Amino acid sequence: MIILKLGGSVITRKEEDHPTLHQENLERISREIAHSGVKELLIIHGAGSYGHPHAHHYQIGAPIRDEEDLLRKREGFCVTHQSVQELNLEVCRALLQAGIPAVPLSPSSFIHTHHKRITEFNTDLITQYLDLGLVPVLYGDVVLDQDLKIKMAVLSGDQILQHLAQRLGAERVILGTDVDGIYNRNPKTHPNAQLIPLVTSQDDLNFLEGAHTVDVTGGMGGKVKELLQLAEEKVESQIINLYKEGLLERALMGDKVPGTWIKKRR
Repeated sequence: MIILKLGGSVITRKEEDHPTLHQENLERISREIAHSGVKELLIIHGAGSYGHPHAHHYQIGAPIRDEEDLLRKREGFCVTHQSVQELNLEVCRALLQAGIPAVPLSPSSFIHTHHKRITEFNTDLITQYLDLGLVPVLYGDVVLDQDLKIKMAVLSGDQILQHLAQRLGAERVILGTDVDGIYNRNPKTHPNAQLIPLVTSQDDLNFLEGAHTVDVTGGMGGKVKELLQLAEEKVESQIINLYKEGLLERALMGDKVPGTWIKKRR
């Protein structure tokens, strides 16, 4: 089984401060998945402009200060959840149009966290869908948190990915982003930034500027931290650029493509 993560910066226009779908990218990516002929697939997607602005505005995951703040965060929880759920349906529509039997699944309905880390995650339903040849599609969401100071948290798609890859025994993971992989500096602001083809430990990242970009779910550093934990379980991951046409299709088929591999040190 392959687990594919579609970055929110690829399927939405993340620079926007309101939900904006990148329809062209989403349709092309869906076609590439279909053309690859991959037999067993699970898809997780980021929230992009559908989730991050809302979660940041309402400060979901920050300690609740008082009753007024609780009321505000309740509203924010609902607004954020409904928005990312809409994105999930758009993703599933595009996949189905391309011939992929995609099933939307809402993480907030079966995942709990404690201090923003997963504590309860029933994967039975996901396994049943996979056994039927369906493609479950999950996403970064807001969930109930058992920490009494927080009560509600933002759950990244990267943490969901790491958890599912361990529980379901994924063969490999593909993380699709808007850059070619991990760089020694931010490639969007430094033309001479160099691609790091292999990461085997957190030590490889501590000095990298590109690892410290931050959004409400942890930025690139947060993604790689989750993937390094997978590497310890002998699940290899690769980060590729989904803006490059045909790259995803080749990666799903097992071809060697440009990007960054995250593997356990040998």
